[in-house]
Amino acid sequence: MIKRLLFPVDFSMVSEHAMGNCIPKFFSTGVAEELVLIHVIDTTALPDIMDEYRKEIREKLENVAREFREMGINVVDCVVRIGTPSIEIARVADEKNVDIIYMPAKGENLLRHMVIGTTASNVARVARKPVLLVKYEWDKAKRSVKCYWDARRVFERPLIALGLGTCSGHVVDTVKALFEDYVKSATLFHVVDYGKHSEIEENVEKAMEQLKCYSKQFKFECDVEVVAGIASDEIIREAVVRGSTLIVLGKKSRSRIKELLMGSTAEAVIRNSVLPVLLVPCTH
Repeated sequence: MIKRLLFPVDFSMVSEHAMGNCIPKFFSTGVAEELVLIHVIDTTALPDIMDEYRKEIREKLENVAREFREMGINVVDCVVRIGTPSIEIARVADEKNVDIIYMPAKGENLLRHMVIGTTASNVARVARKPVLLVKYEWDKAKRSVKCYWDARRVFERPLIALGLGTCSGHVVDTVKALFEDYVKSATLFHVVDYGKHSEIEENVEKAMEQLKCYSKQFKFECDVEVVAGIASDEIIREAVVRGSTLIVLGKKSRSRIKELLMGSTAEAVIRNSVLPVLLVPCTH
């Protein structure tokens, strides 16, 4: 299960919605034990009266913590940092040894689509802890924030996308460690986007056998599926067709510079999926 979860608070509409709805529902399932709150004061917008502003932010964060505690949620720390938000969030995740970072995929401006450069996508690039990215949108009719997930059911039917390299074993181990007991059924999925056209059938068969081996490591029911195509497109399509509640995939460890320039299947899935995405960093 998830021992400790890190939740960045930026006091935006999305953040307020998550605090009042999603986080309480998520913890009500019993899947997580402890909550750490963080707010990062962006160095690109430093006010002249920094000490006073930092004190004000800490008071606001402590108020949020008090509200969570009144709901029965065990808030173990409130952290205020000054710096680049994505870097500080990733750093605190390591310092506090959290199991997962809960990251809303939209922040200050809901009327813009999520683009590379937002805090959410930057955290996904640089974090060395699993990141749960949750997509929020602006409901024009109701003039309010809406969320594309059910916080109480997010782990029920995950689609676990495996690349079949060394990262796959780490993804499997992460699923088992964090939320295996909360899964009703899952899909293990692989996309053959490599090799010659004449080798596709053979590669599909090999991948299917590897997925079947991985499926035996779980105590929940698993379907296995292998297709050929563009990995990000097929992952999103399969998740929708199967009614998955979550997409899980790995991100290979890279240097910080390469991470900031990440162009990958993981990033395409994060950008285009309306489902929550759990991104698992793989270290070697």
